[in-house]
Amino acid sequence: MSKAIGLYNPNFSLDHQGIKEYQRAFYNLNESELLDASLERSEGTEGLGGTLLVTTGKFTGRSPKDKYIVLSKSNESEIWWENNSKMEADFFVNLYRDMLEFIADKDLFIQDLYAGADPKNRINVRVISELVWHNLFIRHLLIKPEVPKLENFVSDFTIINIPSFQAIPKKHGCGTETVIAINLEEKLVLIGGTEYAGENKKAVFTILNYLLPKKGILPMHCAANRVSDQFSDSAIFFGLSGTGKTTLSTDGKRVLIGDDEHGWSESGIFNFEGGCYAKTLGLTEQTEPEILATTTKFSTVIENMVYDEQTKELDFFDSKLTVNMRAAYPMRYISKSADDGLGMHPKHLIMLTCDTFGVLPPVARLSPEQTIYHFLSGFTSKAVGTERGVKVPEPTFSSCFGAPFLPLKPGIYGSILKQKIIATGTSCWLINTGWTGGSYGIGTRMPIKATRAILDALLTGKLDDAEFRRDDNFNFLVPVFINGVERSLLNPRENWENSLEYDQAAEKLVKLFEENFKKHLLSSEKTNPELLTV
Repeated sequence: MSKAIGLYNPNFSLDHQGIKEYQRAFYNLNESELLDASLERSEGTEGLGGTLLVTTGKFTGRSPKDKYIVLSKSNESEIWWENNSKMEADFFVNLYRDMLEFIADKDLFIQDLYAGADPKNRINVRVISELVWHNLFIRHLLIKPEVPKLENFVSDFTIINIPSFQAIPKKHGCGTETVIAINLEEKLVLIGGTEYAGENKKAVFTILNYLLPKKGILPMHCAANRVSDQFSDSAIFFGLSGTGKTTLSTDGKRVLIGDDEHGWSESGIFNFEGGCYAKTLGLTEQTEPEILATTTKFSTVIENMVYDEQTKELDFFDSKLTVNMRAAYPMRYISKSADDGLGMHPKHLIMLTCDTFGVLPPVARLSPEQTIYHFLSGFTSKAVGTERGVKVPEPTFSSCFGAPFLPLKPGIYGSILKQKIIATGTSCWLINTGWTGGSYGIGTRMPIKATRAILDALLTGKLDDAEFRRDDNFNFLVPVFINGVERSLLNPRENWENSLEYDQAAEKLVKLFEENFKKHLLSSEKTNPELLTV
């Protein structure tokens, strides 16, 4: 039997990449073939509609402390090392050599894909995985080339993901047996010791966050939708996992461009991906029918969900495996989605924050200066389960609403954003999907119905001429009235039983913002002195 099965460029096989010791290589299998192969290997269970039900073992979220960028002469002075762990090149060589030796007796599964819907600004990515379902996952999440294109495909970056490989910290220059090592110079990513599939897509996102700013393109941790099926005005939704990016962008009224990662070029915005990786905890027909429907569609990967062993019915409210349960599916499974992954320059920029203090209003209009301030601050909370060890929502400042994925200093991204919003006249907003009426544990989560009413008013221009008040704590503008939203929600102080306790919480939050922003001011003085001047 041939060692190579499937369709690929005969001049760009694994052997051409220096990977010569393995059992068999399965190239670019389609969804049906990957589903069958994963079931044959007992990697998962077939669910309703031909879905694939899998678990990821002890890692049910990302491992940011196990992620490294390999040091090189070319990147030593440009990487944001305060935010990124460093791996010496010699350790990476050891890691690569040992991983290649480890896979000598294994079958490998390969997908050749695009990252980026804009042909001028995409990169070619080859993903080599030990697990078949990881290949199915990334086939959904990235963009599939047309079949004839595969015959000449050459990757710009290659990811090798071998979960059963255990790193040796002293030998490989890492902290634990789990490792995600990104070598920007060699254009190679090595992942070992974790089955969590999200590491694949976030490695690609990190690479694009490094490459695109050099071309004047802003990479964004955001969802996006547009007005119609045609190339049209768009809106972008910044936010960390758990803030509502997927839910709020997939509203059934507008056309979804993408739910997580985009670029903003001189031509407009473009999706980096070809699919979605949605959280499934608490999904109902009433709140999120589009996303719910994907959980019974063929080849959707259902990750870490409890289900009935006999009927295969999913339990969307049982989080005993993890609250970070997810579904990975192609974009076309959302009925109103953009086939081309493109949109015009955003008419609205929305920053989603999950405020555990219960201080921020549900919506605020921002000036350009305030937009950069809140973009660089990236105040939100870490969602439970998305990272190892996060058991309750934790307040955090995540620069550009995506610090774990930023190889460069935040001011670089902030400068590009400043140029974009000035050039295009984009209107900018802050929306709080966190707590109201009290802090986490006392107050309640902002009602999704109210957030949707706010978004509808914002996106349809109903807030353009609304009456606003100026917030005493942050000086931004807050609407006094929005149809369908209780007035008390719009003034959080009135929504607390004890207004004095609100004032104390607000004072604490303002001080946290001020302390956090000092580092950006110091950095901007050195590299971007004009950043906050608009």
